[in-house]
Amino acid sequence: MALPGLDEVLETLHVVALPLATRFRGITVREAAVFEGPSGWTEFSPFIEYQDAEASTWLAAAYDFGWGGLPELRRDSIRVNATVPAVAAADVAGVLARFPGCRTAKVKVAEPGQSLAEDVARVAAVREAFGPVGRIRVDANGLWNVDEAEHAIHALAPYDLEYVEQPCTTIDELAELRARLRDWDVAIAADESVRKASDPLAVARAGAADVLVVKAQPLGGIRAALAIVAEAGLPVVVSSAIDTSIGLAMGAFLAAAVPDLGYDCGLGTAALLGADVTASPLLPVDGAIPVARVSADAALLAQHATSADRRDWWVQRITRCHQVLTARE
Repeated sequence: MALPGLDEVLETLHVVALPLATRFRGITVREAAVFEGPSGWTEFSPFIEYQDAEASTWLAAAYDFGWGGLPELRRDSIRVNATVPAVAAADVAGVLARFPGCRTAKVKVAEPGQSLAEDVARVAAVREAFGPVGRIRVDANGLWNVDEAEHAIHALAPYDLEYVEQPCTTIDELAELRARLRDWDVAIAADESVRKASDPLAVARAGAADVLVVKAQPLGGIRAALAIVAEAGLPVVVSSAIDTSIGLAMGAFLAAAVPDLGYDCGLGTAALLGADVTASPLLPVDGAIPVARVSADAALLAQHATSADRRDWWVQRITRCHQVLTARE
């Protein structure tokens, strides 16, 4: 697909700052850029700390969704998981209430400054709320070493884990941990080892994971992500990065096109936002979200617009990333 002109992109650009209902990944406000292409509204929202080389892949995804076509779809709704930030155990029930009908919860663990005992208490609270039938997966964001991960998984295993997402940083560490857990019946999922890697297929070739977590924006768009899924040959979970509902729609279309989707997806995170850019956010209903494009609401865009300085920062970022993509062509 040919890149759109930068002027065309900036003409409909809106930059918003959305409050989070619960602190997540160390932030309480999520900034995002949204703009409208001929195919519909699209989103560019790499986290603030990401450098241009990485962020430009997110811009490629935004262009793909706003200016490109859609693949063949296999389903019209996507079952999603609840996402439980690193909150106190006493707050777990309140978080889960934001995800009505969800039968799976992803629980953040290994939060800097917190203890394993706090992780265990949080996971135990989710299991108590779910009872014996719900599924629990935990996400360490690569913050354990192999020994820490093995110890933590042993402590969390009584709560019947579906899988452990990115317990360690490197592929070698994941492979070693997976070998240690071979008799434990605990699956390893890779996220950062896919979306932040120069070679997103390396983790699959190394036999270092049982499940791949794929995200449309970090992987360059729906078609790019589908190509990775097809070549990896592993089960996948489609997830998000605290996107607005526009970005979540991109993820929903990706999930709808995956041939085999045996896991609930991490696309219910609009429930973690205190505001959105649409009057019809993609909030979980009966544990699922629809596969549908989302249009921005002019009043909400104005209400949550960033300051002029922050908008200029995003314009400059988009300009630089657009230049990166142009050079790649």
